[in-house]
Amino acid sequence: MFNRSQVISELPRSEAQEDERRELGAVAAALENSSRLLQLVTYIGDKYFKGETDKLHEYEIATEVFGRSKSTFDAGEDAIVRVEAHRLRKRLKEYYQNGGKDHPVQLTIPPGSYVPVFTRRSIPLETPEPEADPSQGRRTFLRSYVVAATALILTIAVLYFVLRERRAVGAASTIAASTAIPPPAAALAQTPVRILAGYTGKPQIDSAGAVWQPDEFFQYGGTWSRPDVVVSRTSNPMLYQHWRNGNFSYDIPLSPGVYELHLYLLSQDPNPSSASSFSVSTNGKPLLTGFDIDSDALGPNVADERVFRDISPKANGLLRLDFASESVPAMLNAIEILPGLAHRQLPIRIVMQPTSFTDHDGNFWHPDNYYMGGYTLKRPEVVAGTSDPSMFAAERYGHFSYAIPVDTRDRYTLVLHFAESYFGPNASGVGGVGSRVFRVLCNGNTLLDDFDIYKEVGNLHAVTKTFYHLKPTAQGKLNITFEPIVNNATVSAIEVIDESR
Repeated sequence: MFNRSQVISELPRSEAQEDERRELGAVAAALENSSRLLQLVTYIGDKYFKGETDKLHEYEIATEVFGRSKSTFDAGEDAIVRVEAHRLRKRLKEYYQNGGKDHPVQLTIPPGSYVPVFTRRSIPLETPEPEADPSQGRRTFLRSYVVAATALILTIAVLYFVLRERRAVGAASTIAASTAIPPPAAALAQTPVRILAGYTGKPQIDSAGAVWQPDEFFQYGGTWSRPDVVVSRTSNPMLYQHWRNGNFSYDIPLSPGVYELHLYLLSQDPNPSSASSFSVSTNGKPLLTGFDIDSDALGPNVADERVFRDISPKANGLLRLDFASESVPAMLNAIEILPGLAHRQLPIRIVMQPTSFTDHDGNFWHPDNYYMGGYTLKRPEVVAGTSDPSMFAAERYGHFSYAIPVDTRDRYTLVLHFAESYFGPNASGVGGVGSRVFRVLCNGNTLLDDFDIYKEVGNLHAVTKTFYHLKPTAQGKLNITFEPIVNNATVSAIEVIDESR
């Protein structure tokens, strides 16, 4: 366990880091009454200043800070790190709204990461006011009188022309103009926006550490819950336990800009007998028409996620989502809105591990998701040939598939990351070339056939395979299938990059 004095004594002495070190000490002092938060921020600060931010992920924090067992800790069952990190972010926000608001350096822990960020406030220079000259009093009074009179005359003239223009344009123009006024800054939704439709409880935290809020910004519709549902193709079943259904809409207040919209959907009927459809539109433009959730997800109780890039609010500052019933009531489980890239989907990066990971370039990798079939296994061996050996700390193996959601309009680059961690010298199993052979397909097209990792690079060595210009299905998926030929297929990480420019 670390204490505050230990961290401060070990920090580097550059001028910038001195300021950061002092701020870490101030934050630690403010958290002394909360032992868990003090332990967490101290550990995070220690790793940051030692240049070991690659160790700031859920497994290390749980075992090093909160005493969880290295052999039995399961992030899917034990959310202590996500819960305490959420509490720490909340306390930091409160701290910088009160006692720390004037600090020149401020500490934050961005959502979805445990790496601290120190930012410097811009402090405007104060210009001293000149001393008053008593002899200027009368002239100042006369000048103020003339300015006020001129302003009054101009105001009367402007009002005359405004009223005349309004009479010419009519009441309809007045109404249209009023709807174009964006909502005040205080009313804007905080991005990323994450909403659990039909849910009214406390905020929930997903496997990547992101916080999901109870339902808000909606109009009409009913709610329905099935908290005991077993959902496949997701590492976050809590996203699919509640529904808003019927004819309903959302008006979400956003700052002007480009966003990426994710809709999370699951059939309410575990045994659908026939096709059923509804529609979804945004700002009056169709997103999904004749949408059949069971057909889209390829079965009941299968998580379905649809992605749409280039989403923006209307001139009035609201993003309007309409859900309209057709042969069945429309339904929705969750909404996610992320700051987006113009004409491109955000990169998708997944590691076959229960916790998130940040690589040496600062890219955030989500925990394992979108899979069906196979098994996961931790691999303690160190993998060579990579700047990020922690990316290969686990694998999914067996006969399995991934359905990765993408915008249907684009083409994508797929990068698969492999390492042979079982067969060969210094590994767990006896064998070598030919011990593991498998194929990989995407949307039915073969990407790799008779692929033998050991034959290509030996064991405990990273290898990547890259495939370009992949077209998604009509359901907006890259369906990646791993088929065994000899023994089990395997993969350690998957990356999907939009090729649009």
